[in-house]
Amino acid sequence: MHEAEGGSGLAGTVAYRLGVLGALANTRFAARIEPYDLKPRHLALMTALDAGRVASQQDLAVRLGVAPSLVVALADHLESLGAVARTRDARDRRRQVLVLTGHGRELLGVCAAAARELDEELTAALPAGDRAALDRVLAALTSDAPAVEPGDAP
Repeated sequence: MHEAEGGSGLAGTVAYRLGVLGALANTRFAARIEPYDLKPRHLALMTALDAGRVASQQDLAVRLGVAPSLVVALADHLESLGAVARTRDARDRRRQVLVLTGHGRELLGVCAAAARELDEELTAALPAGDRAALDRVLAALTSDAPAVEPGDAP
């Protein structure tokens, strides 16, 4: 069997194939959200905020596994778009807390719709049963995964 068709070579590993598919999906998704002046990393931060927990910039950096300076830069951009707001933490006035605004939730909704459209494109060749199976497998594989930006997963 040729390595590109699977087997024992690198191209036959789940890690490699998911990496190739992830890179493709990330590139296509980034192109779809670019008109909103957003990148996947902005959405990773917004999604973390949308989970409902109040989070300081430092907390978000730990949760996302990125440098605090990156969170500050992302938050600056999102704040300029009106997608997030910074407030002082009521328990510790030294800390900045980020909250998702109504406009931020609207942007997340638009980007989620773009992601669902891309899902349809990526899985168009699969029968419905295979799509459902893929969804279950991906849910199982990512259930304990840390929140990471698409394209930055190891």
